Amino acid sequence: MNDYLDKLDRALNHLPEVKSSGERFVIPEPKLLTEGKTTVLENFAAIVDKLNREPSHIFKFLLRELGTAGKIDGPRAIFQRRLTSGMISELINAYVKEYVTCSECGRPDTHLIKSERVLTLRCDACGAHRPVTKRRATLIAKEEALVEGETYDVRIDAVGSKGDGIAKKDKYTIYVPGTVKGDTVKIKIKKITGNLAFAEMLEKIT
Repeated sequence: MNDYLDKLDRALNHLPEVKSSGERFVIPEPKLLTEGKTTVLENFAAIVDKLNREPSHIFKFLLRELGTAGKIDGPRAIFQRRLTSGMISELINAYVKEYVTCSECGRPDTHLIKSERVLTLRCDACGAHRPVTKRRATLIAKEEALVEGETYDVRIDAVGSKGDGIAKKDKYTIYVPGTVKGDTVKIKIKKITGNLAFAEMLEKIT
């Protein structure tokens, strides 16, 4: 019995020390500024700080996945492509899953180690480690069918109960006041909520 207890004590002494920040892991929502076809991620530095990774590593991941060019400008990241906050959030979550979260305990208390050209994710909370496989660009963030502030040509297919014309574009149902069924019009998207969009008519095409 004593021999068993001695072996148990030795085994426990060799267990990795459990470390954890204890704080809730909440990634800041992306704050975007669109300038023409350029998108500025204004709180890039705040997101990087929360993920506790090198800014260049995260930025290269985003550029690779988006298939675009860009640069880091102080606390901001600039992309040569029109993006939405949903697209950025999707990619940040993919980065966290691959390069931040421990696959054993689910904690974000990890760090990256490179040894003999192999990148490894080591967990400070439970001691687990796993190799990180460099992914090919998957272009997770596809172009959105509609973007607030942009103009589109649509056909009005129906009229709603409040008299607004209704058009369809991909997954979106678009409400356009002042139009009737059969109109083809140029519209400007004012607001997008889920799969619903609200627009103003700029001109009738037919």
